[in-house]
Formats: sequence, C-alpha cells, structure tokens
Amino acid sequence: MSVLLQQLANGVIQGALIALIALGYTMVYGIIQLINFAHGEVFMVASYGGLATFTLLPDDLKKSPAVALPLMFVGGIAVAVLVAVIMERFAYRPLRNAPRLAPLITALGVSVFLQEAVRVFYPNAKSNLPYPKVFPEGNLTLGPVNIPWTGVLLVALSVGLAIALQTYINRSRMGRAMRATAQDPDTAKLMGVNPDRVIVLTFIFGAVLAGVAGVMFGGYLNNINIDMGFQNGIFAFTAAVLGGVGSIRGAVIGAFIIGLIKTVAGQYMPGGTQYDYVWIFVVLILVLVFRPQGLFGEPERVRA
Repeated sequence: MSVLLQQLANGVIQGALIALIALGYTMVYGIIQLINFAHGEVFMVASYGGLATFTLLPDDLKKSPAVALPLMFVGGIAVAVLVAVIMERFAYRPLRNAPRLAPLITALGVSVFLQEAVRVFYPNAKSNLPYPKVFPEGNLTLGPVNIPWTGVLLVALSVGLAIALQTYINRSRMGRAMRATAQDPDTAKLMGVNPDRVIVLTFIFGAVLAGVAGVMFGGYLNNINIDMGFQNGIFAFTAAVLGGVGSIRGAVIGAFIIGLIKTVAGQYMPGGTQYDYVWIFVVLILVLVFRPQGLFGEPERVRA
C-alpha cells in the first residue's frame, strides 16, 4: 500500500508538469485549429533559458534561492515567449489560410529546428546538463508518502495557473475575444476583434505556462536534455486529446490521468516503465473509441 500511495503521489506531480504543457496545445488548437507540435520544444528551450539565466548571475546571487529562482523563471519565460512569438509570426501566420497539412508539417519542422539549434549553439547540450539546486530541498511527509517540496510547488503552480487561465478566459474582455475567435473568426472580426492580436496572445499564454514547466522540470529532476521537449510534448498532446482538445479543464484532467497511468502502470503492469507509453495509448484509444471528442470536448459542429 505504501508503494501504491507513493506512486500515486509521483503520478500527480508528473500530471502537473504535463498539464502546464498541455494547456498550450489545447489553447492554440481551440483558436486556430493548429496542432502545434513544436510546443514541446518551447518547453525545452525555456528550461535552457532558465539554466542560462542562472549561469549569468553573479556568484553571490546564485547562493540566494529567493533571488535566483524568480530570475530563472523570468529568464525561462522570456525565452519561451520570444520563441513562440517568432514562431507564430514567421512560421504559422503565413500559412493560416493554407490546407491543414501545411502548418502541421511546418510545426514538425520548427520542432526539429529548435532541437538542433539548442544542440549546436548551447554549450555541452549534446549530453545531459545538471540543473542548479535553487529549489526548496526536503520532503513533505504524509504517512508513508514522501513528496519533494519541488513537487508540491509544481502541483500548486500547475493548478493555480490553470484556474487563473480559466478565470481570465471566462471573465475578461480578451477572454471573450478568444472564445469568439475560436467559435467564428470571421464574425468576431466584424465585431471589432483583432484575430492577429488574439492569436499572438494565445501563443504567449501557452509559452508562459511552458516556461514555468521548463524551469520546474529542471528543478524537479536536477538535469535537462534536448530530448525532453519531444518526450513530454507527446504526453501533453495525448493529455489534450484525452481530455478534449480545446478544453482547458479537459487538458488538466487528462494530464493528471496520463501522469497517474505512467507511474502506476510503470510499477505494476507487465514490462514496467519500458511499456508505460503502451498503457497510456491503450487508455487513449479506448476513450476515443467510445467518445471521439475526448472526455470533456464537444462534438464538432458541421455547418450547413
């Protein structure tokens, strides 16, 4: 029982990380119907941005977590936002009215480009890089379960940011513009909504969440590599599809389901952690067979 409870706790932490990335997938798809496969690499470059920020700090600031950690978040988020804005402007905007296959292939190309750019230009990026230990050390002990304080912070940030994003979209003026653009971009434009501004802001929101996830990932595992964007991007995309692409609540719940399946199946199912991908996609296929729109998605409306 103690092992099961520990794996459930680990799954919640894993799900919190996936949720921060999955929100970027589901927001972009909800607005412009684009599956941005390069979003995992935005998460990856944010982690390297946080590491670069720490490297450039004076030695006395590196020894102060209260200063170094916020600056790492600022650095990681800044890099993620910059990459996302450039990506939207030069890779996706020119193809906005093109057939859907063109931006999909472009997204895959951008993903490979970002991986190789980090590999070539970031020092020693060909191998795993240690991440600075500026996060709170120690564990939160709940009976037989030990939860690192980094994991507690990750879950709190993930849930808090998801609630804040949902509240902003439901209650703010720009949130209404986002929902209007997602529902009918042509009519929204006639009502005074600037689609370009809405889309850029959507990419920025997704990049901010990916930036937080990138820095937290490094702090939780204490090392990063250039493949982590693809690996976690696959989990995040799967979570978004499982919950219903376009649904913020669905992306978060789907992410926690994926995290729990990954850790529990890795512990108890045949094949162990080598087959955790298998069980994740088995669950995804079963859900999509009986509910193609995902757990919280809405059936696609076909206009006459």
